[in-house]
Amino acid sequence: MSAILQVLPSLNAGGVERGTLEIGRALVATGHRSVVVSGGGAMVPQLQNEGSHHLTLPVGRKSLASLRLIPQLKRLLREVDLVHVRSRLPAWLIYLAWRGLPESERPRLVTTVHGRYSVNAYSAIMTRGERVIAISKNVFAYISENYPQTELDKVTVIQRGVDPAEFPHDYQPSPEWLQTWHNQQPQTVGKRLLALPARISRWKGHESFLRLLKAVVNERQSAEQPVDIHALIIGAAETKQQPFLAELNAFVNQHKLTEHVSFLGQRDDMRDLMSISAATYNLSTRPEPFGRTMIEALSLGRPVIAWNYGGAAESVAAYYPEGLVATHDEAALLQKTLAVLAAPSTPIAPLGSPFLLADMQAATLAVYSELLARGH
Repeated sequence: MSAILQVLPSLNAGGVERGTLEIGRALVATGHRSVVVSGGGAMVPQLQNEGSHHLTLPVGRKSLASLRLIPQLKRLLREVDLVHVRSRLPAWLIYLAWRGLPESERPRLVTTVHGRYSVNAYSAIMTRGERVIAISKNVFAYISENYPQTELDKVTVIQRGVDPAEFPHDYQPSPEWLQTWHNQQPQTVGKRLLALPARISRWKGHESFLRLLKAVVNERQSAEQPVDIHALIIGAAETKQQPFLAELNAFVNQHKLTEHVSFLGQRDDMRDLMSISAATYNLSTRPEPFGRTMIEALSLGRPVIAWNYGGAAESVAAYYPEGLVATHDEAALLQKTLAVLAAPSTPIAPLGSPFLLADMQAATLAVYSELLARGH
């Protein structure tokens, strides 16, 4: 049994956090000791209930005072066999503590590059692991293009995975959920739904999505057909994004779209919402590192429509290539949407490897095993 330490800034909602819990579960299930260091958060109780140990340290605090954590981190590193860091500031703290140990006392070091970070010396820390995990082919390309000093044979692509038990193929919401939904959102009754699951942020594609909605509404009205579609924007707006949210609402009001779109905020029933949608979209203005909601919708058997770039396109290309649209071609986006709306509402083929959670867990533990087998 090995002791494996994962380190990240906090354990609130997010893809990095979910991945940490998923690996923690896999470690516990295979008899290893799973330890996580973070600044805490809402997901800590779940982590602990699933058998991992948690130590609360402010490793995500951007302050010189964080350097005072290094002696404590050194002591912790002596107690584990491998450390896996998932974010830049914690990676620096761990790396400095790790380098400060005699080589014979250092645990093995793994880093995961979760995004296309700004290219600089600060971000380069994520390529310093003895093994580096890239969460998509797109992120692998980012590493190879921007950090030429990185030995690419130590970089492994491990795409994020979805649990088919959590997002089952052809899933149908319960009658109780549907009744509550229709009571709360009567404007959606009898409508074909188009979903954009994305927090309110200027790069997440909301403007393209609203222009698409306007084009579909105009198309229906020009053909003297009922407007049978309704758009769902699913994601919270942080305080600093309130001005952008106001811009989006101004567009909606200007183009008389109020009755055709709902801003739902943060939701914990994404599975239900995507399952009742005719299509789920990823229209980010720059390439996504991965795009987890795409594989979740695909796992449910629901169509997805995405710009043909970035990590999001990798899963779509593999399982629903007809959902890819030439990047930023809004005329083609409209035609693709109209084609999906006109097609029979039958589930697409089930999702498979390498986009399953079990694949991601097995591949990550294989990286750990290979590195641990090398010894010091």
